[in-house]
Amino acid sequence: MSKRLDAQMRFLDEIEKLKVVYRQNQTVDRSRPENSAEHSWHVALMAMVLFEYADDKSLNLAKIVSMLLIHDLVEVYAGDTWAYDVEATADQAAREQTAAERIFSILPADQAKHFQSLWAEFEARSTPDAAFAASIDALQPLSNHLRSGSTEGDYKPIEQQKILNRKRHISESSSTLWELAQQIIRDSSARGLYS
Repeated sequence: MSKRLDAQMRFLDEIEKLKVVYRQNQTVDRSRPENSAEHSWHVALMAMVLFEYADDKSLNLAKIVSMLLIHDLVEVYAGDTWAYDVEATADQAAREQTAAERIFSILPADQAKHFQSLWAEFEARSTPDAAFAASIDALQPLSNHLRSGSTEGDYKPIEQQKILNRKRHISESSSTLWELAQQIIRDSSARGLYS
């Protein structure tokens, strides 16, 4: 096996760990938490299905899907940080930057540079492609929570206004998806999932 292929296979083996990084949202049958690999797969497909609703018609779908497939690979080492956990989000950027350097360094240098660049672009929402990818990434948990969320047990709903404030960036790349996000938030609030 070539040195390059060996590095690529080590990377692919390492990212298998994303399948055991669990998120806050449940699977649709409410049997277990969704994992980060499932989330990444779902947002990539959502981008393909909802791409027509991007306000900017010059976006690069392949690049957007690539960003969505790699954006959470850092969670192999950094774990998933719940967006509404103030304490955990305080050092999230630093933890994820360290994790990005570690995970992407497994790859051959050219691929490591490319993946790191896509990841950084997504995180900064520094281009229209990244902004649309981030919009899809923000929409998926809303949709998932509406379908799989439960108010049972010790569930404490987040304030609707906090959700709206956190998701408002969706409006920067798609007015249609922002309208959809607001409707999902209203529907979730009506079910008691947000206060």
